[in-house]
Amino acid sequence: MSQQATEVTHRLVPSPAGRIHVVERGAGPLVLLVHGFPESWYSWRHQMPVLAAAGYRVAAIDVRGYGRSSKPGDREAYRMLELVEDNVAVVHALGERSAVIIGHDWGSAIAANSALTRPDVFRAVGMLSVPYAPRGGPRPSEVFAGMGGDEEFYISYFQEPGRAEAEIEPDVRGWLAGFYAAMSAGTQPAPDAPSPHFVSRGQGERLRDRFPSDRLPAWLGEDDLDVYSGEFERTGMSGGLNRYRNMDRDWKDLADFDGAPITQPSLFIGGDLDASTTWLTDAIRAFPTTLPGLLSSRILDDCGHWIQQEHPTEVNRLLTDWLASLPA
Repeated sequence: MSQQATEVTHRLVPSPAGRIHVVERGAGPLVLLVHGFPESWYSWRHQMPVLAAAGYRVAAIDVRGYGRSSKPGDREAYRMLELVEDNVAVVHALGERSAVIIGHDWGSAIAANSALTRPDVFRAVGMLSVPYAPRGGPRPSEVFAGMGGDEEFYISYFQEPGRAEAEIEPDVRGWLAGFYAAMSAGTQPAPDAPSPHFVSRGQGERLRDRFPSDRLPAWLGEDDLDVYSGEFERTGMSGGLNRYRNMDRDWKDLADFDGAPITQPSLFIGGDLDASTTWLTDAIRAFPTTLPGLLSSRILDDCGHWIQQEHPTEVNRLLTDWLASLPA
């Protein structure tokens, strides 16, 4: 583990999940950092010292189901509104009334919905990799089932409890290494190669069959991979995968927010080689309507999905500039 990731304070705070693991650094206005799949608080290791030095109290969490946070057994416990309430509980447990929230990947969606549904607590929102797209349209499962033709989209592949776990858990470290490489600039498959976001429909087909298996991305050291794989070898993968298994429930739960904009000050950072960004270009084009408080939107060159780890210096600059521009 890097030195900058060890110079932090760890604590467990009560939440609707039971407890949430919070890693803190610095003093000042609270900035809450929310990771995605398959990561942990550690994915913010490059941001925490910089934001703390800029005068902020930085708190990175393990989302419920990950790391040292509680892992409820009920799949419905991983619905979006439950995760929002975890974030609210963390802010209050830290003795604060409000916070800026920043998320990556699923953390971006969690941060966006935290700002949308609890504007009394979250005064600004930063989103990395996955742009905000308001609730609407058909059920998500219907959309994903129609993607890929003869191939199955990875989110559909993740739906059946135990199916993805059976692929991942016998070799967590190897699977994570391949998954990270498959979505990183410099190691992702060539454009004409089979997409790692799909799996062939057939007996025994696996996502990892399309992952690179001979190299790590430049941003991921062996020690970093040890941290990630060590957490998932201890907790299993179901906590993270259950987030995908609640997308239809979220669609129902958020019906009152259909088409709703996020009005607080916001930021978006995407990668030009990240499918999460390129597939959702229509959502980015809609930002003038969906994010009327948008202060900054950038697409980083030669950048894959793991934005804050692939390009930490540029992301840190964009975050600190945006945070400095927020109303006090």
